[in-house]
Parts: sequence; C-alpha cells; structure tokens
Amino acid sequence: MRRIARWVRPLNAAMAPSLARAVRDPDSTFDRVLAKAEETADADAATDRAFVEDYRALLHRFAEVPTLSYLGWVATAAEFQMRLANRLRIRRLHAEHPAIGAEPIERPIVVVGLPRTATTLAHKVITAPEGNRAPQMWEFRHADRFDIDPKLRERRRNEAQRISQAVKYIAPVWPVIHPNSADTPEECVLALPHGLQWLVRFRLPGYREWIAEHDFVPDYRYLKEFLQVLQHGDRPRRWVMKSPFHLYNLDALLAVFPDAQIVWTHRDPQTVMGSWCSLAETGIAMCNRRWDTRQIGAEWLESLSWMVEQGRLARLRIAPERMVDVSYHQLTADPFGQLPRVFERLGLPWSFREEGNLESVLARPGMRRNHEYSLARYGLDPEQVDQAFGDYTQLVTSIR
Repeated sequence: MRRIARWVRPLNAAMAPSLARAVRDPDSTFDRVLAKAEETADADAATDRAFVEDYRALLHRFAEVPTLSYLGWVATAAEFQMRLANRLRIRRLHAEHPAIGAEPIERPIVVVGLPRTATTLAHKVITAPEGNRAPQMWEFRHADRFDIDPKLRERRRNEAQRISQAVKYIAPVWPVIHPNSADTPEECVLALPHGLQWLVRFRLPGYREWIAEHDFVPDYRYLKEFLQVLQHGDRPRRWVMKSPFHLYNLDALLAVFPDAQIVWTHRDPQTVMGSWCSLAETGIAMCNRRWDTRQIGAEWLESLSWMVEQGRLARLRIAPERMVDVSYHQLTADPFGQLPRVFERLGLPWSFREEGNLESVLARPGMRRNHEYSLARYGLDPEQVDQAFGDYTQLVTSIR
C-alpha cells in the first residue's frame, strides 16, 4: 500500500535547505502566517493575544521535530493560518454582533468512541434529519455566519474542495482510510485548538502529558462560539458533533454543553489498534521524512488506552440516560436494526426518510471497509493490547 505519492520524497529532499532555514526561525513563519490570518479575518490579533502566543509556542514545538519534512512544515503552517483566521474572525463577529452570543446551542449530540469504531457512520446518519445539523468540512476551514453572501460561500466551498483533493494527491490511500469532501460533516478537532490530533502529524514527546494537565473548558467555549457563528442567520437546529478525542474531555465538554447527549461507539481494541495505527502512519508519512512503525504502535496504544480510561472515569459522573452505548459489531452487522434504537434513545424520529439516508451513507466509498491492518507491523500483539485496555475489552464483548 503506497501511503504517499512518489514525488513527495524528492520534493522534501530538494527543499531541505529551505526547511532548515525555516525551523531555525519559526517566529518568522508564524508572523507571516499571522499577518495573512489577520488580513483574511479582517481582525487584529491583539484582541486575542494569549491565544496567538499559545499557538506561536505550539509551532515552536513542531519546529523541533527532528524528522519534520518540508511538506509537513508547509502544510502545518497553512493549517495554522486557517485556524488563526477562524479564531480572529469568530471573535470579531461576536464583538460586532452580540446577538451571536445568545444563539442557543441546545441538546447537542456528541458522537465519541475510539477511532475506527463506526463513529463516522453514526455521525453521518444522525446528522441527516431535517432538525439536525453538523459543521461541514468547508465550514471548519472558513467559519462565518450562515447568511453570508452566497457567492462568497461558494468560493470558500470550492477552496476547501481543492484542499481536499490536494491531500488525495499527496496520499493516494487517504480516500480509502478517511474519505471526505468539502460538503461532508467533519470532526470537531478542526475547531479545537489542542488535542491528540496533532500526534497524527508528529511525534511530540511530553505533549500527551501536557494535554492531561490542560484545562479544556476554554477550548470547548471556543467550540460553542464557533457553532453560534455558523448558526447565526439560520434557524436553530440540533447540532451533531463527532470526534474520538472528545473521550478524554467529557467533563469539559459537559461543562460547556450541559444538556448534551453522548453516543459512545465500542469495538474490540485489537482491531481498532491495527486500523488506527495505519491511519496514523499515513498522517505521519505526509509530514515526516522517516518514521518508526513500532514507535507509532507503542505511543498510540498508550494514548488510546488512556483516552478510554478518561472517558470511563468521566461517565461515572454522567446520568445514564445521557449516554447511548453502541456496539460497532452490532451496528455494522445490522445497521437498519440498530440505528432506529439509537434514534429512539436520542429522542429522534425514525422514518422512511432516515432509512433511505442510511442506504445512501452505506453506499458511499469507504463506509464499508473490507480489510483491517496488522498489529505486528506496529510491534503489537493481542496480549499487549488486552493488558493496556484492561477490562474494557470484556465490556466490548459483553455488548456485542
């Protein structure tokens, strides 16, 4: 399986001198990115200086990665520009239009679970009812009011689609591993400043420990501000959010969205680990000159088992009626039997319309994966995985 296109390595080699200059002075790159973000957002970064300096420090951390590639640096700088522009635009819009801050974000549905556990299937189907709504990929890249000029909306959508296509050009396997487009519902990590998602690009020793101590309540307040901006000018609908990385932040999430309902998908960790490590390896291959598959396995085994532990501890403080547990094995074996039950638990109607939408979702490329990946490639074996996840494996088996 070719993870990255043949032209990527020669490009990284040819541009190595440029990369060396850039990482010696990451502030220069950051200042350039920030200036473009200010111009794009029509906002002054001085209004959010603490956040800006926080992101400056994060870019410094990336600049210290010894295996960093030129393409990885350029792609990350571009994402920083997008994230900073969104942040500044959202803060400007809230300041200019105080009514945005009064937009109700009521009873959101949040799909969580280990990655590769059918969270995408659940997310797409739950998003579909007329009264529900999820941010689309293009909106995560260009957050703005719902009632913006239609021509501007289309330009931004087209730009996001070009970026989606560019990723496929760099990593031909990406559409199989994580198919998406400008119009597909996407994960909340694009609106959360910090999290384990950055480890899909780079090895960052000590970063997970930093995350464990980080106060994520401000991050989720920003996510709420983000949703309020997208909703302004539209009728309120029930937001459907999704990310595996919410698992270790359920307390912070519920502090900001106290009436949220949580859909937690469960799957055998042994299967999860092989599949996820393959996705992580592809992300790392796009951003690094070299990598160690065994290191990927060891670090993600530690991180994913920690995520589950944090999620299980948090749910002890959550009312049972707020949690909807879904077996990956039952869901994928009998989606037409399982999803109506999930909808009932969420207080959503299930009709012929939802059944038709499920048929459409299942027919999309990548929704029914017919192969998994080897644990051995990542230096793992079933006994290691069972030991790391403890009795969670037994819990998954009990609800199959």
